[in-house]
Amino acid sequence: MKYLDEFQNPELARKLLDDIRGTVTRPWALMEVCGGQTHTIIRHGIDQLLPEEVELIHGPGCPVCVTPLAVIDKALEIAARPEVIFCSFGDMLRVPGTDRDLFRVRSEGGDVRVVYSPLDALKVAQQNPHREVVFFGIGFETTAPPNAMAVHQARKLGLDNFSMLVSHVRVPPAIEAIMNSPSCRVQGFLAAGHVCSVMGVDEYPALAERFGVPIVVTGFEPLDILEGIRRTVRQLERGEHTVDNAYPRAVRPEGNPAARAMLADVFEVADRSWRGIGTIPASGWRLSERYRRYDAEHRFSVEGIATREPAACRSGEVLQGLIKPHECQAFGTTCTPRTPLGATMVSSEGACAAYYLYRRLGAAPTPLEATPVV
Repeated sequence: MKYLDEFQNPELARKLLDDIRGTVTRPWALMEVCGGQTHTIIRHGIDQLLPEEVELIHGPGCPVCVTPLAVIDKALEIAARPEVIFCSFGDMLRVPGTDRDLFRVRSEGGDVRVVYSPLDALKVAQQNPHREVVFFGIGFETTAPPNAMAVHQARKLGLDNFSMLVSHVRVPPAIEAIMNSPSCRVQGFLAAGHVCSVMGVDEYPALAERFGVPIVVTGFEPLDILEGIRRTVRQLERGEHTVDNAYPRAVRPEGNPAARAMLADVFEVADRSWRGIGTIPASGWRLSERYRRYDAEHRFSVEGIATREPAACRSGEVLQGLIKPHECQAFGTTCTPRTPLGATMVSSEGACAAYYLYRRLGAAPTPLEATPVV
């Protein structure tokens, strides 16, 4: 299978690990800013196979996890209204709000539907002209273009009963916020390849230069991750801080011009709140003025919602890379995928879910036989 089996080859993984061991001479802390990369790292034990000098810090790369509690609660309020059909991707249904989730709303009579594309929500709106259809649009730069296309199509089709609850965030401002934090230990970044496949790498050189950190665009298979780590460590050992594209099979410097044009038409850059982190300036998108009537926050009055995070949940510290998931006392006890306290235990890209599913804490792997790259 092209571009899958080739990037899970154990022998090549050993060679990359040997190269990293032969290069590193001092401790380095690297951050991956992608939940998919975090799951690859934990599932295959990559962080445990690396030399002890190389530490991987898991960043706020899970789009479900960083969706703020206030937006979740707004979604719950809208979804409970009898005139609304609320459409969402499935991983949002179990994300806890202040006192319930979308599954609970559905069990109480709300019309909550799982869709696999925002265009599916458009079809629901066409089929139900007398109902308000709301799509929950979340994510990074990767999911923003199809969501923008859905709004563009709704305007083109004249669908007045379609709207979108938008909570889109952008990676470069998050990197800047992480580096400006007084508690930051990050010395290099593995940038998310799928984000760069859309947006290109234009925003990264200034960040690398300003903060003196290498930024290596990295894919998602085990060999992608190891190659990204290898290139980052080499730069650090040489005292370099440049942007390096280690994922050229998917990422071009200019990204995807058509997708970027759609984003520029439908969205405008705005300040965004990140769950567990707070507001980051210019870190997200909202619908632009010409598409404002498709904004569910404007269409429905859902202001004045009081939110409350569970006191025992430390997912905010996990998202900032301040602690590892198992360092939270609730991890694996009161907080599990069946009874999650926070989004990081729910999402398929959440760091807590990755540790719960794959990590054998306290078990030291031997080279690749104990933690196979398959």
